[in-house]
Amino acid sequence: MRRQKKRVDGHIARANIDRGVIVLLTGNGKGKTSSAFGMLARALGHGQHCAVAQFIKGQWPGGETAFFQQHSTVEFALMRTGFTWDTQNFKVDKEAAEAVWQQASKWLRNAHFDLLIYDEITYMFKFHYLDEQAFIQALKQRPSQQSVIITGRGASKQLRMIADTVSQISAPKHAFDQCVKARAGIEY
Repeated sequence: MRRQKKRVDGHIARANIDRGVIVLLTGNGKGKTSSAFGMLARALGHGQHCAVAQFIKGQWPGGETAFFQQHSTVEFALMRTGFTWDTQNFKVDKEAAEAVWQQASKWLRNAHFDLLIYDEITYMFKFHYLDEQAFIQALKQRPSQQSVIITGRGASKQLRMIADTVSQISAPKHAFDQCVKARAGIEY
């Protein structure tokens, strides 16, 4: 344990850069949004100002959204169209994504916000609703102390490269694969 402590203390001593980070949560496993909202709770516990843009989700009453909307230091932009495969309408989905981005892109230029979450935004790039390059450029130009959490399956190589932390969430087993219905408080 002494050697372990010395090694850990050495790593902590070398971490001397003070700036915001980009965290990418991707992969096919469950828990990307849950992890992002856990970090939101942590940031609020430190008195930080935060904002959340949720793409895809929004037609059902998500517990995390309902809870955090009660906090005056969290702003929301919600797509509210639900899953893109339900609407089957490219034009409507693209317009809804662009409307959320219009609001959420401004946050990346506002040093008032300490933490931003772009939940399920990777789908917006995959389905060509939003321009990934414009998002990456906005990330690069954000205030230096601002942290950003990006969630969604199939994150591009470019997003993986720009992120400071990448977590690949896998799904070796999921209740849904066993025909178990989604549960309030667990999946939404």
